[in-house]
Amino acid sequence: MATATAPPQKTFLGQPRALATLFFTEMWERFSYYGMRAILALYLVAPPNGVTPPGGGLGMSASGAVAVYGTYSSLVYVLPLAGGWVSDRITGPRRSVLIGGIVIAIGHFMMAVPINGLFWAGLLVIAVGTGLLKPCVSAMVGDLYAPNDTRRDGGFSIFYMGINLGAFLAPLIVGTIGQEVSWHLAFALAGIGMLLGIGQYVLGWKGLGDVGKAVPKPATAKEKARAGLALVGALAFLALVILGDTIFFGFDIEDMTFILMIVVVIIAVAYFVRIFRTPGLTATDKPRLRAFLLLFLAAVIFWGIDDQSGSTLNTFAVKYTDTDIAGWIMPVSWLQSINPIFIIIFAPIFGFIWTKLADRAPSTPMKFAIALFGVALSFMIMIPPALAAQNGQQSAIWWLVAVYLVQTWSELLLSPNGLSVTTKLAPAGLLSQMLALWFLAAAVGDAVFGQIGRLIDILGFGGYFAVVGIGTAVMAGLFLLVVPRIRRLMEGVH
Repeated sequence: MATATAPPQKTFLGQPRALATLFFTEMWERFSYYGMRAILALYLVAPPNGVTPPGGGLGMSASGAVAVYGTYSSLVYVLPLAGGWVSDRITGPRRSVLIGGIVIAIGHFMMAVPINGLFWAGLLVIAVGTGLLKPCVSAMVGDLYAPNDTRRDGGFSIFYMGINLGAFLAPLIVGTIGQEVSWHLAFALAGIGMLLGIGQYVLGWKGLGDVGKAVPKPATAKEKARAGLALVGALAFLALVILGDTIFFGFDIEDMTFILMIVVVIIAVAYFVRIFRTPGLTATDKPRLRAFLLLFLAAVIFWGIDDQSGSTLNTFAVKYTDTDIAGWIMPVSWLQSINPIFIIIFAPIFGFIWTKLADRAPSTPMKFAIALFGVALSFMIMIPPALAAQNGQQSAIWWLVAVYLVQTWSELLLSPNGLSVTTKLAPAGLLSQMLALWFLAAAVGDAVFGQIGRLIDILGFGGYFAVVGIGTAVMAGLFLLVVPRIRRLMEGVH
């Protein structure tokens, strides 16, 4: 896809001015997403009877809530595959972001209605909207820069700070309303956040110049017809969800999460096969795709652990962490703001470091290796408090603070740099789909580790943290061994 540029005379923190529009669009989208996610597991396990809150939930078991949480997170990251195709072939990135934001807001307002069918359908609608918006807004950030612009990594780091600003504010605002006032009012508040994002995106539309306007590879009439049929089928499925008052149609919830995990893995394998067989790939594209595959596998492991903050770590916090601060009981949902505030603090520092070091900075594969060792360490930190908790002791909140600090440093090594390198490795005309593949790593990780989380029932929290932490350290060591090969495959991409 040809690189488009915004008007060069305007800047935002030393970056193209249009980055501000994308920064705030993503910030509000993340506000809506993380606000809902901060209370999702809490709502699922809350008793259905009694005062709301803490009652008025769905009364699910903790293991069932973790399974739903992991499956939902996986869907949020797998649907960008379809969204990337729609962007590349039908709408173009700019319109996909607008449509996706509108769909996300609709999903949140559906969840605000206290009807089970609308709750489940709303989760699906949000996932669909995120699939349209998420890869395209990142693709547009990449389009702000020329291929050799040294500001690119710094720009993605600033963009990533916007993501985490929304993620920081959301649990404090939406989480408090959900736990102290009403779960459904909190879901509506998340939708209002998305509406704010849509409004500022429309206001900044002209300032984007030509960025994201073009449809990189227009679909044929036959392909558009097939897409239309798929849309009709999806709408029919949503109708069944609402009318049937359940998304499981006779299947146990845990059966469904396992089935969806298998489906997500199959989708990942099939999509990589398709990408590698894309007509017109050059001699440079193929080795770069092989390098991307290895980075993808590392990201699967990373996100599978890092994304357990809202499920495994949140569940541990509810049961075993003392949140009493000088007589004030902090809402558990507030713990989800610890990682984002660390990101806000450290993202500019990391961005400055990469800009200052330029070509002397560690290579992207080496950053990934260090990130894997980091998330392995984060779970090892939890072993002592988890073992103490199994003996009936409450753990101090500082254990979780330490975990999120280590995970933050690891995330800043992997996530913004992963987005950046994906835009560099993507073959011509496949940028949105490659970014969708990048987000698919989180989908596979969330789905697979959601099932691995069943080990908690067998090993307890202490044994689970030990097995996963040590296992991840071993995988990080193996990845470190292939770093030189990945660098060769990337052919000059740092």
